[in-house]
Amino acid sequence: MRLDKLDSDFLHYLIEHHVDPGDKLPSLNEIGDAMGVSVGKLREELAVARGLGVVSVRPRLGIQREPFDFAEAVLPAILFGLATGEATFAQLSRLRRTIETSFWDEAVVCLTADDRLHLRDLVNRAWGKLRGEPIHIPNAEHRQLHLTIFGRLNNPFVHGLLIAYWDAYDASELTRFQSYQYWTDVWSYHEQIVDALCADDFERGRQLLNEHFALLQTEAVAA
Repeated sequence: MRLDKLDSDFLHYLIEHHVDPGDKLPSLNEIGDAMGVSVGKLREELAVARGLGVVSVRPRLGIQREPFDFAEAVLPAILFGLATGEATFAQLSRLRRTIETSFWDEAVVCLTADDRLHLRDLVNRAWGKLRGEPIHIPNAEHRQLHLTIFGRLNNPFVHGLLIAYWDAYDASELTRFQSYQYWTDVWSYHEQIVDALCADDFERGRQLLNEHFALLQTEAVAA
């Protein structure tokens, strides 16, 4: 792979020296001596790498390589775009729906028996919150249900974008503006989707996913 587009000596060091997740790095002075780069420049690039989530810096532990997490890298850009108004949550929601429908077939065949039990438990917990006294909005269950369905995909970019979507959704506090009827409609569809998955009727599950997106997209962007 060509690395000329990667304008960071520090990131080049991680790649060229095969620094794996969990590995401890030498000091910036040692890295600078090895690469012929100033410590000041490496310090700036280290800050960028920390923002990307690929390294951490802790007292007494020094610099340590962290696993690649696309959500951590992309979320700040998403939140910035939403906060400035240069992007909208509706645009992000459309991307997320496209991802879920496009990767549906690949994701659902990977679900295990435990995953299906977990999905049923999430549905039951959500109804318990919606039918309780007082009523609680099942935000955590909403997030977990969708992420569980796509959680076994071997694709860090898909997984990262979906996690970043739900983090941005939480930050946007959109649940404050939805009616009780909206939530009962959402979870009626979720329950039917889980029923279809548990029956191995994946095409029916995809149809229900698309129907609930189409039905609710004019009312809310989360679904």
